Amino acid sequence: MNRKSLVLPVLAGLMTSTLAACGGTDGAGSDDGAIVVGSTDRIEASKVATAPLDPAQAYDFASWSVLHSTVQTLMRLPRSGTDPIPDAAEQCGFRDRQSEQYRCKLRKGLKFSNGHDLTAADVKFSLERVLRIKDQSGVWSLLANVDKVETPNDLEVVIHLASPDATFPSKLTTPAAAILDSEVYKKDAVLKGFDIVGSGPYTAKTEVENNRLTKVVFTKNSEYQGDIQPRSDKLEMRFFDDAKTMEKALTKGDIDVVNRGFSPEQIERMDTTGIKGIQLQETSGQGIRYLVFDTSAPVVKNKAVRQAIAHIVDRQALVRDVYKRTAEPLYSMVPNNISSHTNSFHNEYGDPDVGAARDVLQQAGIDTPVQLTLAYTTDHYGPETAQEFKKLQAQLNASGLFSVRIKGVKWTEFRPAAVKREYAVFGMGWLPDFPDADTYVAPFLTKDNWLNSPYHNKTIEDELIPKTRQEAQRALAVKDLQKIQNLVASDVPYLPLWQGKQYVAARDGVVGTEYLLDASSMLQLWELGRTSDG
Repeated sequence: MNRKSLVLPVLAGLMTSTLAACGGTDGAGSDDGAIVVGSTDRIEASKVATAPLDPAQAYDFASWSVLHSTVQTLMRLPRSGTDPIPDAAEQCGFRDRQSEQYRCKLRKGLKFSNGHDLTAADVKFSLERVLRIKDQSGVWSLLANVDKVETPNDLEVVIHLASPDATFPSKLTTPAAAILDSEVYKKDAVLKGFDIVGSGPYTAKTEVENNRLTKVVFTKNSEYQGDIQPRSDKLEMRFFDDAKTMEKALTKGDIDVVNRGFSPEQIERMDTTGIKGIQLQETSGQGIRYLVFDTSAPVVKNKAVRQAIAHIVDRQALVRDVYKRTAEPLYSMVPNNISSHTNSFHNEYGDPDVGAARDVLQQAGIDTPVQLTLAYTTDHYGPETAQEFKKLQAQLNASGLFSVRIKGVKWTEFRPAAVKREYAVFGMGWLPDFPDADTYVAPFLTKDNWLNSPYHNKTIEDELIPKTRQEAQRALAVKDLQKIQNLVASDVPYLPLWQGKQYVAARDGVVGTEYLLDASSMLQLWELGRTSDG
C-alpha cells in the first residue's frame, strides 16, 4: 500500500494557506448535496485481478479507501493517534505474555448491510478465507502469522499466532482483516466485480465503465453498530482520468475535496497562485518510492552492481527537478519521521560519488558499462513517474558505468510481471498498512514478502524481525529496527529514493479535513461535513 515520528501528525497542516485567485463558482459538488471527493486513482478489474474490492485481493490505497468506509474490522485506528481501538469488537487483547493468543469479544447485535447477523463465525471465516485464497497481490501476508482461529461462542473469537507479534492488533485494523458475510462471499474464491457487503459506517453503490470504477456513492449504513459518528449521510468518490480534469472539477465546484493525485506542478502553482474558495493543506507524508532489485537476476545478482547504483543515484536532484520539492530524499525504507528511522543509505554511501561506484565495480571484477533496464508503471503513481525514470537513466548513464534503458508498463501488466520476477530492476511505491515501522520492514524482508523478492537475510528473518515483534513497548524495538535498516543498506535489495508530502485541497465550507487521514494515511471519509452555510 503507504507511511513519521510514531506520534503521527494528522492534517492539522504544517502549512495551511487560503488560495485566492483564478476565480471559481459556488458549485455544490453533487446534486443532492453530498460531499464529493476527487481522485485520479484507478480501480479496475483485469484478467489477473478480477475482484479489486474483495479484501482477499485488494492491496492498494485506492481500493482500501473504498473498503475502509464500508467494512468493519475487529479493531480500528482512532481519529488521531496510533493505538488501535475496538471496532466490531467490544474489547480485544492478548491473553498471554508472549503475544501469541489474541481474544476478542464482539459487540452484540452486529449486522451486515444486507441485514444478515454478524457473528464470530464470520470473523473466523473471513480471516481464514484470506489465507486460503492467498492472492498474488500479497495482502494475505498481513495475516500470515495466524495459526488458528477459534470461536467458543457467537460473540468470542480466539486468534492463535504462530509466533509472538505485538503489532498484530494494528494488522487487524487493515481491510485485510475485514469481516465478511459468509453467506455472500465464497471461502475459496474472490467475489468478482465491484460489489461490497460489509458492516461499516457506509454502504457503497458503485458505477463502472469498461471494467473501471468511475464513481462510488457512500450512504450512511442504518445497520452499523460502532463508535464512528459520520458527519455526512452521503458522500461520493469520483475518479478522473487525469489531474488537469480533476483540477477543473475542483475549481468549478463539481468536487469538494482532493487528497491525492495532483502533479507537483499543480501543487506548486496552487500554493503560489491559488484558487478562489480553495484551501490547501500540507503535512509530512508516509508514502515512499523505491527501486526493487531481483537479486536472482544475473545483471544485479552481484551486490556490487546494486551498491554502485546506490553510490550514483542523486535523490536531491530527483525531488528538486521532478517533484518540485513536494517530496524529500529518503535514505532508508523507513521514513524519516518514524522514530526508528536511521539514514542508513547515506551513512553507507554518502553523497553521490561516481568514483566510489567505479571502485566498487572494479574490485568485484564487473565489466562496464553494465547493461541494465529499469521498469516502471505508467499509470499508477502519476505521470511524473516517467520523468523520474528518465532522470535516473540520465544519472546512471552519465557515470559511464551503466548503459540503461527504461521501460514503462501499464499497472495491470506491470504488477503481475513484477511478482513473476520479469524485471531485474523496477520502481514501486508504498504506503503503510498500519502506523508502525514494522510495516516498512516485514512486508519486504520476510520469507513470504509481498513482492516475491528472492532476497533473504537469515539474521533479519530469523532473529531481528521476530525480536522486534516481541516488544509491546515499541520504543524498545528501535535498536533492532535500525540494525535491519543498516543490513538493507549494505546488501541493497531495495534502494529508497524519496518520501512524499501529503496535500489536501478542499472547498470553503467543508469541515473535518484535519482528520481526513488516519495515522496510516487511510481515508476517514466519515469525518467530512459541511458548515451550516457551506
